[in-house]
Amino acid sequence: MPTWQQLRDVKLNEYTDAADGWGKISSRSNADKDRVDNGMFARIHDTQKGDTANKAGGDVQQLSRNYQYLHTECGLVRTALNGLAAELAAPQKKLKQALEDAENLKFTVKEDGSVSYPTQSYVLKGDQTAHDGAPFPYLPGKAEGIGSGDENKGKAEDIAQRIGDAVREATEIDGRYAGALRNLKAEPGLTVSDATLADAAKDTKALQDAAGKYADDDKIPHGKSPKENADWWNGLTQEQRDEYATLYPASIGALDGIPSGVRDDANRMVLAESKAQYHLDLKAIPPEPVPKMVFAGRAGMLYSDAWIKWDKEYGDRKAHLESSLKGMDAIDERFAKTGKDGLPEAYLLGFSPEGHGRAIVASGNPDNADHTAVYVPGTTSNLGSIGGNIDRMNSLWRESHAMSPGSNVSTITWLGYDAPQDIVKDAPFSHYANDGAPAYNTFMEGLEVAQGGPDKSHTTAVGHSYGTTLIGSAARQGTLHADDIVFAGSPGVQVGSAGELDVPKGHVWNEEADGDAVPDIGRWGHGGSQWRLGGGVFLIPSDEVFGANQMATDGEGHSDYWNDGSLSIRNQAAVVTGEYEQVKKVD
Repeated sequence: MPTWQQLRDVKLNEYTDAADGWGKISSRSNADKDRVDNGMFARIHDTQKGDTANKAGGDVQQLSRNYQYLHTECGLVRTALNGLAAELAAPQKKLKQALEDAENLKFTVKEDGSVSYPTQSYVLKGDQTAHDGAPFPYLPGKAEGIGSGDENKGKAEDIAQRIGDAVREATEIDGRYAGALRNLKAEPGLTVSDATLADAAKDTKALQDAAGKYADDDKIPHGKSPKENADWWNGLTQEQRDEYATLYPASIGALDGIPSGVRDDANRMVLAESKAQYHLDLKAIPPEPVPKMVFAGRAGMLYSDAWIKWDKEYGDRKAHLESSLKGMDAIDERFAKTGKDGLPEAYLLGFSPEGHGRAIVASGNPDNADHTAVYVPGTTSNLGSIGGNIDRMNSLWRESHAMSPGSNVSTITWLGYDAPQDIVKDAPFSHYANDGAPAYNTFMEGLEVAQGGPDKSHTTAVGHSYGTTLIGSAARQGTLHADDIVFAGSPGVQVGSAGELDVPKGHVWNEEADGDAVPDIGRWGHGGSQWRLGGGVFLIPSDEVFGANQMATDGEGHSDYWNDGSLSIRNQAAVVTGEYEQVKKVD
């Protein structure tokens, strides 16, 4: 417990000066991590092959983890010191005011915080002492013993009480931050393990609890518009931005409308710590019992009692952990590909491993992009399968960059909704699209805000399969903030004509490959309707009456729309870059 003398004498600027030093280390570590993630991996694979490249890649990945840990922990120390200084300022001010009042009244504040005062009583002469917590506060006009009321007694008791209140307040603040700061220490050595990164997440939670009065998550604009998010962010000092991003990375990473680089840094922190915790959780699951089956025949399969018990307790959890880790690995692999085959830096604009997972990954910074494409994957999409969808947008970036080499291009994989997971049981229903569409609209609006306005980038909404249904629902429910729409393998978009899709006339484009059965099957659940010109019901973008531009394809089935070098992807790239004359349409 601090004394009143310590509270009086503490130099709060020493805490803030130290915080500045820790902040510089955190920022340097983050910059070094970016250099590792966005340059070193590609150079290794360009210059090394086989086991040498794999070993070097593992070492570089460990270096990235080390920098990530430094960035997080040093940022937490900075925030803790700034928060401690900011919160101690109030009780210190109260204390100094009480001491000043005592001095003006010629009272003496004793070492224990009690206050001696010259009595004005006719009965009690000389100096008397008032203590913190006196049971009977002075009331003007009240008699003191047999003599008259003593004003000094009441004033001294008030000062003693204020001194005690200030010290108690400072003690509570000191205790909160001391506990959090004690945990901000690293084990000796250079290896940041899964346990170390998971512990960093616990450190963050502990400091959130300690520093809630200084930097509260409630001050972050949850559920607001991208413009409101941007206004809040722009109103902060750089130090405040750094502290919020360190203390509440998941909240900051989810804010549509703020710079992509900020969201990327915050979400990479969440990714690294989540991945570490998921590895630990997976290792903690006991081994699957052997034998799994005790009988398998025409009559069916008979599982062992031990396996049935294990599967009931751990089966679903193990499957979730493994699937999520597969997706997290795929995101890390995209980071490592920066610079390889000309790919630009990647940006993680959204991430969560909960449920089916969320991941929004950009190839190229959308904030300064001349051309932006935002791709929505369809049925069965989840965090575990995100790798294939990221690869599709890598391919679209290459084609778009080749078609417009002097332009900045950003292609974004947007898994920001709960996609249907079963083709038969889930895909026929529209609520997945309807529930996810508002988030897509908000994300698209956020891109526009971060870019500086609707005319800063040519933006294309790209959807595959059920993802086209979501885009249709987004256009039906709100403003799409897109200049073009590209559909591939669409089962229907909930409206019956291209004119209802919130883009300029003539800017809806569609691809349906030979052998793709999804459009005709899906139309019965997601097709739109119109009656003019003999339209009808259950209409999809592949129908002539719908009014979309029908682009030629050269793939087979439902999944060949993004094959490297294909006509299908070249046509998409032409739309993305606004090179409409290069689109080859269906004859």
